Amino acid sequence: MTHSLTTSIKPVAAFAALAWTALTFSTVLTPTPAHAENGPFYRAELAAPAHDSHEIAGGVAWNCNDTTCAAPRGTSRPVIMCARLAKEVGTVTRFTVDGEDLAPEVLARCNGE
Repeated sequence: MTHSLTTSIKPVAAFAALAWTALTFSTVLTPTPAHAENGPFYRAELAAPAHDSHEIAGGVAWNCNDTTCAAPRGTSRPVIMCARLAKEVGTVTRFTVDGEDLAPEVLARCNGE
């Protein structure tokens, strides 16, 4: 005995499968802002003003104004993000991740100490 859908149900099943696939792909591929409504995920205070207002460090775009830089969430650990920024702009005196400061010993590692 072979199980098969009747001819009138096949188009409905195909449409339902296509709709489900489109729905799941759109959910997965829709970008989600990283705390965009609350501001940047990372904030850094620098020992000296940044030379450029836009820096790329740690795979994210940083916006810098004088001695303050901010960026959206990246994929690396906070100490790595901090170290990559420090490599581009110089000594980081304070680094905040989602509102929380890095511990002093972690900040020291960020600056290569």
